[in-house]
Amino acid sequence: MSTAQHKIGSGFGATSTADEVLAGIDLSGKLALVTGGYSGIGLETTRSLVRAGAEVVVPARRPETAEWALAGLPGVEVDELDLGDLDSVRGFAERFLASGRSLDIVIDSAGIMACPETRVGDGWEAQFATNHLGHFALVNRLWPAIAPGGARVVSVSSRGHHASGIRWDDVHWRRGYDKWGAYGQAKTANVLFAVHLDRLGRDAGVRAFALHPGGILTPLQRHLAQEEMIERGWIDEHGNLLHPEAFKTPQQGAATQVWAATSPQLDGLGGLYLEDCDIAELAPEGDAREGVKGWAIDPEQAARLWTLSAELTGVDAFAS
Repeated sequence: MSTAQHKIGSGFGATSTADEVLAGIDLSGKLALVTGGYSGIGLETTRSLVRAGAEVVVPARRPETAEWALAGLPGVEVDELDLGDLDSVRGFAERFLASGRSLDIVIDSAGIMACPETRVGDGWEAQFATNHLGHFALVNRLWPAIAPGGARVVSVSSRGHHASGIRWDDVHWRRGYDKWGAYGQAKTANVLFAVHLDRLGRDAGVRAFALHPGGILTPLQRHLAQEEMIERGWIDEHGNLLHPEAFKTPQQGAATQVWAATSPQLDGLGGLYLEDCDIAELAPEGDAREGVKGWAIDPEQAARLWTLSAELTGVDAFAS
């Protein structure tokens, strides 16, 4: 596969923090939207963007919790949004568009992982619906406000995309649910979304990226029992990390998405998958623990997923 997925030697790495990535970058006058921007790496992303001078909109399924988490941060506003509910997505987008403001940065950071089988909307599998379809509808509805000539849209994926490509014959896992397979498909969808959005938006100067933030223990693990985390070798029976060096802090976990959203090193680029604050290489065959799978950056699959997502959500900002 011919690909632009090659490291550029950014000077940053796995231990870089969001604040380090933003050092020397002035975001004064910029407006960012960060889904999930009140918990885990999303919260650290919001904090770092604010410290760099940006104003930040944080859509939240739990507005009261978000208000509490973000209390004292200047230039931050919270509004209600449930990504698993397309009516909620439409309502939020309409309220934002009515404000007449433009977005310079959109970071789709919210998500769920390895949840029990759950159905939302028209019987959609919850991880695919929340992690992908909700963000797909959100960005398409907000497209009139996404600033041409420099805006970036960042789709937070995961190395979990290695677990599954798109199951075209059963995207909603109606024939035997597997929570990790479903998570992997949703994370692949996050990458494919960025690939095709970049193709559609680049003529307007809007670029899109996807990324793996790294392994971070945050509330994302809320659906995992302690026994499962022990079995995976993450913690001991007392809840202590067995290999702290294998996990990033939330500030380190926020770094790659902040780099994707702001770094001048990515000017003129897009449609790429990033990890550890650099462009990722194509994953080698076999049980790779780094890089991006070919199925996640395939432009034909990206276009096919876009068409399916538009049919499911009834939204497509680029429909002729």
